[in-house]
Amino acid sequence: MFYTYILYSKTRNKYYVGSTVDLVERLKKHNSNHSGFTGHTGDWCVVWYETFNNKREAIIKEKLIKNWKSRLMIEKLISSARL
Repeated sequence: MFYTYILYSKTRNKYYVGSTVDLVERLKKHNSNHSGFTGHTGDWCVVWYETFNNKREAIIKEKLIKNWKSRLMIEKLISSARL
C-alpha cells in the first residue's frame, strides 16, 4: 500500500504534501529534529491521505496536489474527505 498525504503544522500554519509506503514512520521522521522543511517543528499531523496500489499512482497524486500551488484547493480537498 502506498500513500499520498497532507500534513499540517499549527506552529507554522503550513501544509506539506508527500507520498510514502509507511505513513506512520514517515510522520515520525517529519516530526523529528532534522534539517529540511518539516524539521524543528514537531507538531505535524496528518490531515488528509489517500491510498494507492502502487508507488507511481501515489507520486502522480502528490505532484497533482503540489502543482495546484493553492492553499484554498488543498483545504477544499481536506474538508471533502475528513479522516
